[in-house]
Amino acid sequence: MSKTTVTRLFIGSGIAIVAGALLSIAAIWLAIANDEFVMSGPDIVGIHGSALGWSLIGFAIVGAIAMAGGAIGGLVSWIGALLNTWRLDSKTWFAVLLLLGIFNLGFFAMIAYLVAGPDGTAAPARHGTQATVAA
Repeated sequence: MSKTTVTRLFIGSGIAIVAGALLSIAAIWLAIANDEFVMSGPDIVGIHGSALGWSLIGFAIVGAIAMAGGAIGGLVSWIGALLNTWRLDSKTWFAVLLLLGIFNLGFFAMIAYLVAGPDGTAAPARHGTQATVAA
């Protein structure tokens, strides 16, 4: 997986997570504001059976699915970055991505990789001169 593919997947996943969170928060906020939830103090104990209440719950579920899809996409982009850096001669980027991902700091590792990381699929630069063949 090339670095551009990893970048696009990571950014798209981040957008999906933010959009899903905003949709879920807005739907739940609207449901509370319109008294669609039956409240017992600060707890939600039921839902009024109106069309608005169920549609807002549906929007909240769609937002949660978008967030889950974004999280899966982020995981796939992290795995793609790991596979990409494994191809390099120096395993420093691979080790940093792996360890930070394991210790739940993968977001920061991915940002660093996208900004300054090498592309393991790029053709290595040739060192030396090419001899010309005279016919």
